[in-house]
Amino acid sequence: QVQLVESGGGLVQPGGSLRLSCEASGSIISIEDMGWYRQAPGKQRELVASITNSGSPDYADSVKGRFTISRDNGKKTVYLQMNSLKPEDTAVYLCHADRIWTPRPMGASSSEYWGLGTQVTVSS
Repeated sequence: QVQLVESGGGLVQPGGSLRLSCEASGSIISIEDMGWYRQAPGKQRELVASITNSGSPDYADSVKGRFTISRDNGKKTVYLQMNSLKPEDTAVYLCHADRIWTPRPMGASSSEYWGLGTQVTVSS
């Protein structure tokens, strides 16, 4: 059973920092692109940052220069370092993997997975 579990969220003041982690568990052959999404009440879910299996990152314009995404394939973990946090960064942050390959009797298959999310609140 594959799971994505986030950690590291919390309450911080504007200008502060947080580091989010997302660890994949289960019988996994490989993980392709991973990313962090966020969703605030009444707003659409948006892609914050993504990273390929080989480590190439991409960022939303709103977080460029402030957030850094990275991954450790050996630990099956993706991270999001968030600096210079702003109140508008407040949201539930969700980990996403577009394709996780798992062993099957005929070979292998891939599926999309989401974590349950971790709350980030930026407030004075």
